[in-house]
Amino acid sequence: MKVVFIIGNASVGKMTVGQELMKISDLRLFHNHMTIEPVIEIFGSYNGRITSRLRDVVFEEFAASNNYGLIFTYMWTFDQKSDWDYIEHVKDIFRPFKTEFYYVELVASREVRLERNTTENRLHNKASKRDIGISNQRLIDADGKYRLVSNDGEIPFDNYIKIDNTHISPDIVAQKIKTLFQL
Repeated sequence: MKVVFIIGNASVGKMTVGQELMKISDLRLFHNHMTIEPVIEIFGSYNGRITSRLRDVVFEEFAASNNYGLIFTYMWTFDQKSDWDYIEHVKDIFRPFKTEFYYVELVASREVRLERNTTENRLHNKASKRDIGISNQRLIDADGKYRLVSNDGEIPFDNYIKIDNTHISPDIVAQKIKTLFQL
């Protein structure tokens, strides 16, 4: 099995690149808002504990399946040990199934990410982002509060690439990922 982590800052294009990669490979997409949005809908607000539990169920069942592989999108806060631990937790679920792990970090300027924050695809798939003013402010606040772009050499894993997708379309980024990692 293969697991591709697509990581990056808010509105960098993780889900959209994941959608394109799914189209050209046998990988399935599990973007982070597939659990965030139902929890918000049911409980009226974000609840990280419930979201994590739901994700674990999906990871456990997927790992035990006969599927080729999974794309998981995640906004990794590099200055928070808990996020490093979470990635290891996810990997621990898949390790018994002889899984190969791949890491794609997407980066783009805040200006471009604010533009992407309003795209039809994003708003269709992420109801919690539909109040553009609040969503833009969350993006700006997160930029100031966390380090959401890795430092050079910080990611110690094999099969890692950082792509500045500021001026590259999602389908081209997906093709680059597929080719590089032979997915």
